[in-house]
Amino acid sequence: MEETKSKRVVAIVGRPNVGKSALFNRLVGRRVSIVHEEVGVTRDRVACEANWNSERFELIDTGGLGHFDRQVSEDQIVAGTEAQAKIAIADASFIIFVTDISAGLTPLDQEVARILHESGLPVFLAANKADNPEREEGVYEFDQLGFPAFAVSAIQNRGINELMEELVPQLPKEENPTEKKPLRVAVVGRPNAGKSSYINRLLKADRVIVSDIPGTTRDSIEIPFTIGKGVTARHYELIDTAGVQKDTRGKGAVDWFSNLRTDKAIERADVVLMVLDAETGPTSTDKKVAAKIIEAQKGCILLVNKWDLADAEDEVTQTKYLPALREALPFMGFAPVIFVSAKSGYNINRSVEAIDYVAAQTRTEITTGVLNRVLEKACEKYPPPVAKGKRLKVFYATQTGTNPIYFKVFVNEPDHARSNWLAYLQNQFREAFGLEGAPIFIKLVARSRPKN
Repeated sequence: MEETKSKRVVAIVGRPNVGKSALFNRLVGRRVSIVHEEVGVTRDRVACEANWNSERFELIDTGGLGHFDRQVSEDQIVAGTEAQAKIAIADASFIIFVTDISAGLTPLDQEVARILHESGLPVFLAANKADNPEREEGVYEFDQLGFPAFAVSAIQNRGINELMEELVPQLPKEENPTEKKPLRVAVVGRPNAGKSSYINRLLKADRVIVSDIPGTTRDSIEIPFTIGKGVTARHYELIDTAGVQKDTRGKGAVDWFSNLRTDKAIERADVVLMVLDAETGPTSTDKKVAAKIIEAQKGCILLVNKWDLADAEDEVTQTKYLPALREALPFMGFAPVIFVSAKSGYNINRSVEAIDYVAAQTRTEITTGVLNRVLEKACEKYPPPVAKGKRLKVFYATQTGTNPIYFKVFVNEPDHARSNWLAYLQNQFREAFGLEGAPIFIKLVARSRPKN
């Protein structure tokens, strides 16, 4: 428990419809919109790295605590509230308790406050929906809950600075993990997709030879660079690779070794940027590159380069392009897509934000309680399959690894599982936890039978 509380983790909790997700999105800025193709997806737990005035910390958004608006009994409210609050508290070192200033103090707010007092964690109360000065006076009603209260409006961006200026300095100090171990990012793709041009634009310097002739980069080039200053600076190591050749048989040792070095660069990477040519679209060679990334079990981002050229064509939009890309590379559905132009600089900064985000997703740790609640819901929605007259029985799950994300699911007979049901379960985990860009692996394990 002490180890968890030493981390820079802030959880946002509160009853339904008070604006928790709006506050979450405000604090993380554009990060979530970078990688989520669908807006408004409700999740049990959404985690993202936030950067507030160069101070980085993990922010967790949670579902509404209780279902007060459905007029459920008091006992059910208490039970549901405590279960979800404990989940948020288990991961957090600080709490932002969100209430609705327009609705005033409610019994469920008081119940959440009681649980938070018992936790012993530092709590900051954000009385949300203070969209104008007249509403701000309502913040004093929440003083009786015993937490420092701030009138804020996540939508109007009012009062957020005051809240965070009080909270952030109190976060525990933590070593910058990228200082001793820079984040390794392999930039891969087929020849002439614009890998070196992207790196040059990112570095704002001609550190890598760029040419229109396919195959200029023969070796893997490692380039360190840093974003930011001081203890919060992010340290990276970019690995520029030779383009993956479709078939190296009969093309000589140089091309063969180039492919081999690309394979090794992918294996060493924390995150892989797979660069695609927007003009030509995915090819069989791109599918080969994607297969290498999946085989190496690496976090991945699909970088659609030369978007300035594709966008210049009639009626070519990201909205139309994205479904076609997903259809061409269905097995890369877990990877976020960023449209960039190395030539114009379009979305280059967003690609770096996506690298940080995916790297954090590959290291996500999910508490057993949260994981099994999602597992139970998934089994209720789509029951496990029947094989040889017997149904697959699912008992519980636990996370056993990160980077990549590994889950063990304990069942009666692993052989009774079907690939489509496992794919469904994997999708349910993604719906619940996000994990964009992070590969997920599920291993079914036979639970040992008790001896008579």
